[in-house]
Amino acid sequence: MPVEIVTIPCLSDNYAFLLHDSDAGKTALVDIPEAGPILQALAGRGWRLNEVWITHHHDDHVQGLGAVLQEHKALVRGAAADAHRLPDLDVALKDGDAFDFAGHRVEVIDVSGHTKGHIAYYCAAAGAVFTADSLMALGCGRLFEGTAAQMWASLGKLAALPPETKVCSGHEYTAANARFALTIEPDNPDLISRGEAITAARAEEKPTVPSTLALELATNPFLRAANPGIRSRLGLTTASDSDVFAEIRARKDAF
Repeated sequence: MPVEIVTIPCLSDNYAFLLHDSDAGKTALVDIPEAGPILQALAGRGWRLNEVWITHHHDDHVQGLGAVLQEHKALVRGAAADAHRLPDLDVALKDGDAFDFAGHRVEVIDVSGHTKGHIAYYCAAAGAVFTADSLMALGCGRLFEGTAAQMWASLGKLAALPPETKVCSGHEYTAANARFALTIEPDNPDLISRGEAITAARAEEKPTVPSTLALELATNPFLRAANPGIRSRLGLTTASDSDVFAEIRARKDAF
C-alpha cells in the first residue's frame, strides 16, 4: 500500500492511528487520546508529524493534542460544526469536503449520531476509513447527542464504501460488542467464528482493530437492521430499518 497505517493503543482502550507515506515523507495522525504512546511511535520510526485529523470533541480523542504539538508543529483539521468545542483548528471541514495528504485524496464524511459534528476520514490510497466512535468493530457509538435515525444514516454512508476497506475505529470494545451481537443474531456462523477469533486475540492481548467493512457487514448487528432473521427475532418484521436499528441500539444500551 502506498500509505502505511500504524495502530497505537492509548489510555485503557482507545486507539489513535498514524498514516505515513514514505515516498513523500509525510505523516498524519487521527485523534490524540494521549501524547505519550503517539510520540513514542513517531520517535521509534523517525517520523515527523505533519497533520492531525480530529474526529470529534470528546476528551479521550483530543486531550493529548497540546503535548503532541509541543514536539511536532502539525496542521490540525477537524469539523467546522464542532469547532466551538474542539482545540484550535487550522482547517475546518464539512461533509463532502476532500483534501490532499501526500498526494492522496482524503474524503470527509459527516457521521453524526454519537455526537453532533462527528466526522470520519476515508483515504482510498490507504484502503481505510477512520471512524472513531461512529462505526466500531462489531458496534457503533452510543447516541449521546444525535438520534437513531441520524446514526443509521451515518452508518449507511460508511456501509457504501468498498467492502475491502479497513475500518479503523476508536476503541477496543470488540469482545463486549461480540457478546451483545450474539444476543441479536445467535445463529450467524460468521459472527460465531468472529467471536471465537476475538476471544483468542484478546487472550494474547492482540488488538481487534482495524477490522474490514466486509466483516462488519456480515457480523455487526448495527449494520444489519434489514436482515430478515434479525427483524423476525426482534418482532419488527414490518418496521423501518431505522426503527430496527433504534431497537438494537436501545438493547445494547441496556446490555
